[in-house]
Amino acid sequence: MRGTWARRAAAALAAIGVAATLAVTTSSTANATQGYCGISWGSLPKTAAATETAALTNVRGGRHQCWDRLVLDIRSPGANGYNVRYVDQVTMDGSGFVVPLRGGAKLQIVAIAPAYNDAGAPTYNPANRRELVNVAGWTTFRQVAWAGSFEGQTTIGLGVRARLPFRVFVLDGPYGGSRIVVDVAHRWS
Repeated sequence: MRGTWARRAAAALAAIGVAATLAVTTSSTANATQGYCGISWGSLPKTAAATETAALTNVRGGRHQCWDRLVLDIRSPGANGYNVRYVDQVTMDGSGFVVPLRGGAKLQIVAIAPAYNDAGAPTYNPANRRELVNVAGWTTFRQVAWAGSFEGQTTIGLGVRARLPFRVFVLDGPYGGSRIVVDVAHRWS
């Protein structure tokens, strides 16, 4: 009788051990799939064809728990074209001159949105082209710099700490316009 009870107890403990191992393995696999803060973005180029264009009106940034964010405000709600990628050097639109950027990696952000209206008047004219957004002390961003607006598109250089995962998407607003959002993670998983 005692041997039967011991075998049953051992079998129950073994089953609990297997269940616990499966639970930890499943949880670890889910976390590995999701990555840091649930991020699974990667660092390959992100692009979207423009279905409508409108003028760039502002560039701003924000800090989040898991990423730093850059926002390009566009005048029209339908404007949505972009090309964002890591490059060796960001260059000025038109001239091809290198835009110096702090950081271990450089993101070139091209918005299919000119920084001028149909009459050629500026719609966004940064006070300091080398520092569009003050990112001093941020986790990932090191510098946001102007690279020009030429032939219906605007280029921004984003210096980041290292080549890290990023995502790009378009949101409605504010004020009836749209926003191209670039989030760069603080770290890989």
